[in-house]
Amino acid sequence: MTLEELVACDNAAQKMQTVTAAVEELLVAAQRQDRLTVGVYESAKLMNVDPDSVVLCLLAIDEEEEDDIALQIHFTLIQSFCCDNDINIVRVSGMQRLAQLLGEPADTQGTTEARDLHCLLVTVSWASAPPHPGHLGPCLSTKSGWPALHQLSAQPRLARPVGSPARASSPSELF
Repeated sequence: MTLEELVACDNAAQKMQTVTAAVEELLVAAQRQDRLTVGVYESAKLMNVDPDSVVLCLLAIDEEEEDDIALQIHFTLIQSFCCDNDINIVRVSGMQRLAQLLGEPADTQGTTEARDLHCLLVTVSWASAPPHPGHLGPCLSTKSGWPALHQLSAQPRLARPVGSPARASSPSELF
């Protein structure tokens, strides 16, 4: 390995650590501010009712779950809906770290059922959003009324390519 290759690898690792820290910070802040929707079905319901309030969709899966066909179908539908509604998508692994970050109990034997952390939605913080002259409240506002959000969401960015998802008008059609 040459020095240039070593430096490039080191820079890539540093960038990934920065992205990881930013996503972790975002999730903790969103949970604290009650702007985090957890679960595949809960996320599908929210996106069906108010897709304009969603700014980020985080899809999490570990290696041992990659062969779960039902989960892959859910992910395909959610990704399609996100692309249709200009919602940014991030795919991650490390479900244990995610559970730890969100304060999930480590042992749920018989006490409570663990939450489904495969899909997380971060919604708009209406209190911290920049004022817009035509804004009449979260129910009547659209992303086009928020230039900064619209600009960020214009083209969904994927952490890794996910292929061409099938088109569905809403994830709830098949749930």
